[in-house]
Amino acid sequence: MRKALIAAALLHGLARAAPHPQDIDFDAVDSAPSATVTGPPITAVEQPVTYNPTTASQSAAAAVTASPLAKRWEFGLFERDGVNDDCAPQPDGYGPKPTSDTTDAFITNTVFALAAVNAPTPNGYNNVFSNLQGSVSLPSYLGLYTLQSYDPLQCQQLCDAADSCYGFNIYFERDPSVNPADACPNPPSFTNIKCTLWGSHVTAQSASNMGGYRDQFQVVIAGSNGYNKKKAPPPYSGYDGPTELGGAIAAPLYTDPTTGAQVDTYIGVKFFRGAFNAGQCAAACDATEDYDRTHATGGSYKPCNFFNAYVLSKNGKALGTYCSLYTQPWDKSYSTNVGQYSGSDYYSVSQSYSYTRSVQDPGVVD
Repeated sequence: MRKALIAAALLHGLARAAPHPQDIDFDAVDSAPSATVTGPPITAVEQPVTYNPTTASQSAAAAVTASPLAKRWEFGLFERDGVNDDCAPQPDGYGPKPTSDTTDAFITNTVFALAAVNAPTPNGYNNVFSNLQGSVSLPSYLGLYTLQSYDPLQCQQLCDAADSCYGFNIYFERDPSVNPADACPNPPSFTNIKCTLWGSHVTAQSASNMGGYRDQFQVVIAGSNGYNKKKAPPPYSGYDGPTELGGAIAAPLYTDPTTGAQVDTYIGVKFFRGAFNAGQCAAACDATEDYDRTHATGGSYKPCNFFNAYVLSKNGKALGTYCSLYTQPWDKSYSTNVGQYSGSDYYSVSQSYSYTRSVQDPGVVD
């Protein structure tokens, strides 16, 4: 009974088949709840990864009428007691400090620039931007760690330890040596080396966080590098895959070999903001099929035998997981939709994969 109610909730939240071809459903994207976390707060020095992709997948159907984010983080410093007191010493910064304690000197510091441009690219990753003056801000934020050296290999190890991590950002940040307050509004600075983990690929466009103010103290960023993991999503029980695609599936009408009728195999779409998690698409496919089977008419129903999971980005910044559901499989040659415009905004497709139900459901009630 509970499974049927969850499936009903999913069906309510699922955007059903749109006219051929399967353009990006902007209404489904816009109606998804906004992400409350797009990066670490300006005061944070550590936020370990808490996102659980399995839990998110299991709750995907029920979350349709509430929120697609299975976990919300609570902000705050993760360090020792008293760190938020007025003028309290802040956790030590290990990075080099410019001779002149100004924001301009920090941003233009050649030590930071050389560290960034000469940094090694870890095996299994691509370096997608280097030596920028902004850190990544995306709905797919997973966690933050402060390092003792500017070492992409250490940041890579942290990313590899998190199942849902597909990219990381390492950078120098100008931080206050004490917590700014009325008695110390603009204290001397020190340099933190920060590593943030992301549940999607990062881009130069996503490195849009330029810092901010803590009282009169200005936080700025330098030497920001971004790396993306060459990694496919995991397999899921009951499905064959993943199969890497060139873009999103744009399936034509299918000619039924028995009746000769033109059939639209596209069932609909579900969009989840946050980390890329193809398991949410598998949950949506299963729940939709269960609902359709339970509510079959004339002894037949639309089975969900295939889905396409990908990251949808707006103007180069990843938004979340886009799930397109189908009654039958389509091969890579139909993955032709790499993106499209909505007004002046460009929505692009990346990390696109397909999954095919291992035992195809004929859509007939026994």
